[in-house]
Amino acid sequence: MNVVYGGIFGFVVAFGLGPIVIPTLHRLKFGQTIRDAGPASHLKKQGTPTMGGLLFLLPLPLAVLFFAADSLEAWALVALIWSYGMIGLADDALKVIFKRPLGLKAREKLFFQILFASVFCWLAANRFSADGPYILPFHAGAVSLGWLFGPLSVLAILASGNAVNLTDGLDGLASGAVTLCMAFFAFWGIVHHDMALALVSTVLIGALIGFMRYNIHPAQVFMGDTGSLALGAALAASAVVSRTTLILPLVGILFVIETLSVIIQVLSFKLTGKRVFRMSPLHHHFELGGWSEERVVAVFWLVAAIGAMLAWWGI
Repeated sequence: MNVVYGGIFGFVVAFGLGPIVIPTLHRLKFGQTIRDAGPASHLKKQGTPTMGGLLFLLPLPLAVLFFAADSLEAWALVALIWSYGMIGLADDALKVIFKRPLGLKAREKLFFQILFASVFCWLAANRFSADGPYILPFHAGAVSLGWLFGPLSVLAILASGNAVNLTDGLDGLASGAVTLCMAFFAFWGIVHHDMALALVSTVLIGALIGFMRYNIHPAQVFMGDTGSLALGAALAASAVVSRTTLILPLVGILFVIETLSVIIQVLSFKLTGKRVFRMSPLHHHFELGGWSEERVVAVFWLVAAIGAMLAWWGI
């Protein structure tokens, strides 16, 4: 079965690329700069290579070429994932190579994110019938979005990309959580005979497992914005083609919680001058509360798994 072979292929390629890519990033001095605003315990990670998202991005087009070369849907999914990865790569490069602390300007990132998401959503609606009835959670039926399909889908992709980016703050946290979330879409694709979605999902799952060999604590490489923006786009794009965008907040509940913690922290400080959490995103709150990095990651992975399982039960 191509889906199984795709997952194995993704794992082997990502795992095999590690000993090549990571030393290369070291030699090029593409090391992560740790902000003073973060937990003091993270300062020891200074210089760890970033842009490691390439390890799980590279297997995707190769797998589609080998196993689904005639599938426009598979190529569209990979194109969106890669386009967001390239936005992240440009951001990482400006930070690391050209020493521009904030990377791409916010309006530059937003412009390209909207552009690529809009093209993908147009394809999804016109070629993959993704604008059909959208499934509601907890067996509540389905609803037609009409003209809202485009804006809602683009917004979902933008939000998901940046939510995963916010969550990527601990070794293995984002990579493990997205792996669990993508399992939802892999099963969806298999059950509903959307083999393009199933293949891309399983390839990404396999590649992420291979990547985590180098990304779990203590991380040898970080995914950077290259990886986190791409993974967020992968989640939302999978939801768009499977017509489960309205269930995506449950599938990715961990990323929703992490994003809300930042919003709450900012609003509270602006309105009252007080912080709700020790530090945001939420994973830093627990770190500063005395939890080990490994414990935070394990608990947050559990939350991600529960969200994906609840979403599956709810459809």
